[in-house]
Amino acid sequence: MKTIKILAFGFYVLIIFSSSRFAMSSEMIDGSILTVEQATKIAVQNNPSLAELQSRYQALKEVPSQAGSLPDPMLNFGAANFPTDTFDRTQEGMTQLQIGFSQVFPFPGKLDLSEQAAEFDAKAAFYSVDEMRVKLVGHVASSWWQVYYLDRAIETITNNQVLLRQFIEVAEVKYKTGKGLQQDVLLAQLELSKLTDQKIQVISMRQSQAIRLNALMGASPIEKILMPVTVNTTFAFIKSEKELYAIAEETRPSLKMREQKLSAANSRLDLAKRDLYPDFKVSLRYADRSGLEPVMSNSRSDLFSIMLGVKIPLYTGSKQSKAINQKSQEYQQNRYALIDEKISVMADISTGVSDFEQAKEKLLLYKTGIVPQARQTVQSMLAGYQVSEVDFLNLVRSQVTLFNYELLYWKSLTEAKQALTRIRASVGGGAIYE
Repeated sequence: MKTIKILAFGFYVLIIFSSSRFAMSSEMIDGSILTVEQATKIAVQNNPSLAELQSRYQALKEVPSQAGSLPDPMLNFGAANFPTDTFDRTQEGMTQLQIGFSQVFPFPGKLDLSEQAAEFDAKAAFYSVDEMRVKLVGHVASSWWQVYYLDRAIETITNNQVLLRQFIEVAEVKYKTGKGLQQDVLLAQLELSKLTDQKIQVISMRQSQAIRLNALMGASPIEKILMPVTVNTTFAFIKSEKELYAIAEETRPSLKMREQKLSAANSRLDLAKRDLYPDFKVSLRYADRSGLEPVMSNSRSDLFSIMLGVKIPLYTGSKQSKAINQKSQEYQQNRYALIDEKISVMADISTGVSDFEQAKEKLLLYKTGIVPQARQTVQSMLAGYQVSEVDFLNLVRSQVTLFNYELLYWKSLTEAKQALTRIRASVGGGAIYE
């Protein structure tokens, strides 16, 4: 009987330790711990996909001046009117060596519109980099919180394994003294095996999430990730959905990107309409002649020519008009894409707010109600089992119930943090708290 009381007391101490451990708010961590802020900073610096988009933007920045420049001029050299019998340059008066210069001039306004469209494309690429950065930060934070949850799940399973081993010891002592049943020992061993199986699965999930987080940070998949043990579990009040909508209108890069693409499409539509007007080509030519005039015996004079060419939009019905229709539809496509993006952003914000409020309420319920009550139930069951007033099966069930609620607590905390991450990403990284 004394042995049973000693083991039960040890088990009770473990429960009290678990309770105090669960209620801790924060603790100091060393520099090797990866915080969510550090993870997002590393990802922004090292993620190759973000660097790829940045390079694309840098490339598109060089396009506007190219699109707004005149076509390169043409320098021509030629020889004309050489007699085929002698190829003597002085034999015929029109034999000449020529040098010419020609330049195409698009109809006024075309170059400006081309440059304008390219500038809008470059700005859209700039906002696409920002959008990628916002999404990357959101993905990293969400993955970080998932790893944190799995660490807490592993910790909770480990603590429960310790407690179940205590159950087994208590059951074995009661069985040996003839006050317990062998099935109690087998039942506890079965629950311990279940926990071991669950721990294997959670560790595997943790490894997968760590690999994903490393990939987002641009690190080696096998890089070891150490997480803080505890975090701040309090939440500030977030702004209303309408206020978050307004912030997104101002700061969400995807909306700015769509606006720039719409402006680019509008410039290209105007440019297509300008193609109904002709382009011009100016050509200059200088001809060098040798020999003497047959009558005056003077040296033959050189010749100078100038020509003006006009491109005639002869096939308007099958070419320019079709291009205008095409660019008009592309403009409409970009206009609807902007509207769709706004609706999608608002839906993401509303969903995030709903998920956050629900997860926060569940977290509070588990933290202040269900988990403490479940823990008290286990302690009461243990006390009853010591004096044989509670059967072993109910004691084990109460501990399994406590274990499940502890996991749900950590899951609710993670879901609340991930919902905040999604809201912040949806508004473009702006302030979301009141």
